[in-house]
Amino acid sequence: MKHAKEPQLSRGKLIILGIVILAIGVGAASFSAGRSSSSQKSSSSTESTTKPTAPNKKDPYAQYRVKGWIAEENAKPGTTDWMVPDDKAAWAKVEGFFDATSIDVGGSVVLKTSTRAAAWQVSAYRIGWYGGTGGRLIWKSEPMTGVNQPKATQVGTPKAWVAPWAPSLTVQTDSTWPPGQYMFKLESLDGGASYVPLVIRDDKSTSDLLMQSAVTTWQAYNGWGGASIYTGTNGRADAVSFDRPYTGNGSGEFLGREREFIEFVERNGFDVSYWTNIDLHQRGELAKNHRGIVIPGHDEYYTVEMRKNLEAARDAGVNIGFFGANNVYRRIRLDNAESGSNRVEINYRDATRDPLNGKDNERVTTSFRESPSPNPESTLTGSYYECNPVEADWVVGDASMWMFEGSEFKNGDRVTKMVGNEYDRVTPSAPTPANIQVLAHSPVTCRGNASFADSTWYTVPSGAGVFTAATFGWSPRLLEACPAGPPTTPICKLQKVTRNILTAFSEGPAGIAHPSVSNLSKFGIATPRAPSTTSTTTPR
Repeated sequence: MKHAKEPQLSRGKLIILGIVILAIGVGAASFSAGRSSSSQKSSSSTESTTKPTAPNKKDPYAQYRVKGWIAEENAKPGTTDWMVPDDKAAWAKVEGFFDATSIDVGGSVVLKTSTRAAAWQVSAYRIGWYGGTGGRLIWKSEPMTGVNQPKATQVGTPKAWVAPWAPSLTVQTDSTWPPGQYMFKLESLDGGASYVPLVIRDDKSTSDLLMQSAVTTWQAYNGWGGASIYTGTNGRADAVSFDRPYTGNGSGEFLGREREFIEFVERNGFDVSYWTNIDLHQRGELAKNHRGIVIPGHDEYYTVEMRKNLEAARDAGVNIGFFGANNVYRRIRLDNAESGSNRVEINYRDATRDPLNGKDNERVTTSFRESPSPNPESTLTGSYYECNPVEADWVVGDASMWMFEGSEFKNGDRVTKMVGNEYDRVTPSAPTPANIQVLAHSPVTCRGNASFADSTWYTVPSGAGVFTAATFGWSPRLLEACPAGPPTTPICKLQKVTRNILTAFSEGPAGIAHPSVSNLSKFGIATPRAPSTTSTTTPR
């Protein structure tokens, strides 16, 4: 995946950084993020001096629970300095990870880094619109002495590769850190640069929309140290650990999957807060405090608890938007490590190899659609994952549906090469909501077989609606800002459809105003198999 290019630290900045290190005699001890380096106030980073609305003394985070704060936040000066160069050599020179994937507002997190350079520094950027820059500098550390930490090792049962690193610093947030998705940019004195992602939640938020980051999928594909769930130097891993950096530039699957959707949501001023799918596992009951859950990326790897909590939210009237494909496909378990809870992700793939087989079949880590406890994803997502890789046009199938209002889309209109690289479809042989509607029916050919990718909508008795894009091509097309007025290009028409969906989600159970009625006959799709009546919505 290609990322935006950005120059490395200039020679002048590196010299200044080295002088500062020599002058202050930086030690290797942890450094609290409550202190900011003087470089934070430089003319190139004026956004960091912008003061937020005066906080409520009794609850300094109440300012982030008032509708309109997202627009106010995004009116502040931003910067493109958050971007890391598209340079593998730079990524390898400094790496890091946090001891948590998310923290509540006001919380702290431990950063562990490794570099051969004499010194390094980290900057925290909140990702949003910010006038098209994509980020705002919230905080920057002082220069820190570089430490080349030990090589990866395997621990636990099943074995998982970890980075056995000592803490480098503790980042302590406060009310000047708005909740949101953050990318921490590591920079080393030898020209290194990479990311460390972190979500800052607000567990008291009742925002209209809740944006969910698919960190378990990022980790499944992470081969740092020796192996991912897919491949490795000595075969695939049955377990992967969050106690290690992400391969590549450190961003996981954030760029190209989630970043673009976040910028779109914040550019349009929606009332939104953030968490990860591990939070869905740990504190899933909080999902019911929102009107819609937005899943912009590749949310493939789910625990049974994640799925049950998401279904419980749907059945309580919370809308769900799956704006990617291949969601809720792989069944995993989360295990604890010395570093904390839910830091190990387990996926044997083969039921006969899983120690829980025959003991707790519901949690055996096959795919959800497979034995010994089959529960296909289509009962939740509506569509059923089929194949990859593909690249095909997204084709409007039923422009009379409510989300197309004002978009100027007509049946048969296309968005070029929007379907891919994976796709889902309505599959009659799989358990599927009987009232499902198809809004886009796109011809594809995958591995020599002709088929269709189906974007879908269905509603449930609680009034909640579930949308599934069935392609990874949706989110990337939301980055470009469209002019005011009726949309004239396919991209701007698609953005209008997206705004319609999110607006309906923000108003409450969207199925009340927009109940789904099956239109499968329009596309020659047979009546699908009915989902089981057995309840799967009570979290265990």
